[in-house]
Amino acid sequence: MIRIVIAEDQRMLLGALGSLLNLEEDMEVVGKAANGQEAIALVQELQPDVCIMDIEMPEKTGLEAAEELKNIDSKVIILTTFARTGYFQRALRAGVNGYLLKDSPSEELASSIRLIMDGRRIYAPELMDDLYSEENPLTEREREVLELVADGKNTKEIAQELSIKTGTVRNYISTILDKLQVTNRIEAITHSKEKGWFK
Repeated sequence: MIRIVIAEDQRMLLGALGSLLNLEEDMEVVGKAANGQEAIALVQELQPDVCIMDIEMPEKTGLEAAEELKNIDSKVIILTTFARTGYFQRALRAGVNGYLLKDSPSEELASSIRLIMDGRRIYAPELMDDLYSEENPLTEREREVLELVADGKNTKEIAQELSIKTGTVRNYISTILDKLQVTNRIEAITHSKEKGWFK
């Protein structure tokens, strides 16, 4: 019997997924979590074979939870509506065993779980196509500057932290906005988060 924990913040979907998987003769849903923090606790407590996780959940996202569960025996499958390359890249770095999209047929989920239990990794094909087409255009130093901006630091504080002049910081920010094709710092942060480029 394949023991499964599901983490999904939309209750109706959580219930539906649980019912669908329980219909499979070789599967049993042993735990349900409404956020990433609960998912981590349930996986550590129940040690299921598989944990299926949504990405955008309160308290901890599915990606943050997957990163924390990286070195455990349970297999982690991300099940999301977001076919974002950045999310996918971050999930791969976290060592997830599967990344599937919610609009896939339900029988595909059950067969993917079985394949993953046999040691395979299953990723939505449309994500594999995008994976090699989109790299972060920022240099290491530009990424550092943007991460400090995201931490709420102003130009002067960034200059002090990186031991550079404030004018240099402004130049970096201008280059970042240009490369990301956005008009302000907030958009630059949002864009980078969506692409999964933040550490």
